[in-house]
Amino acid sequence: MTIMNKISIIIPIFNEIKTLKTILERVENADVLGLKKEIILVDDFSSDGTQELLRKYSQIENYKVFFSVKNGGKGTAVRKGLKAATGDLFLIQDADLEYSPSDYPNLIKPILEGKTEVVYGSRLKKTKKLIHEQYMEFQ
Repeated sequence: MTIMNKISIIIPIFNEIKTLKTILERVENADVLGLKKEIILVDDFSSDGTQELLRKYSQIENYKVFFSVKNGGKGTAVRKGLKAATGDLFLIQDADLEYSPSDYPNLIKPILEGKTEVVYGSRLKKTKKLIHEQYMEFQ
């Protein structure tokens, strides 16, 4: 089993001035089962004041903030965040409060226990069981 010390939480952002402070507070307070947090914020050319707020976070330890020069979509923002990530484990968190950081332990635990290499969450699945102990390995 691989020892993991740090989690990179990647947050793609586009015009989220109304939810940004709330989601970042929740991410900061989220239980990550003892891992050190690296919070990566990737703005996708917001025009609602989000960029100005993000500049303040660029001065805070454990934060990395990136600004796109044009809107490239969520996938582009996620890829930029993944390139900058230095953690042993990666987690993608939307900035719009759709997913709750309170779910992090349920997502992280099976990986830390060596039961799986990847966990996907879904807001569409209505059952309470979020974790599948089997996984497929893609090569």
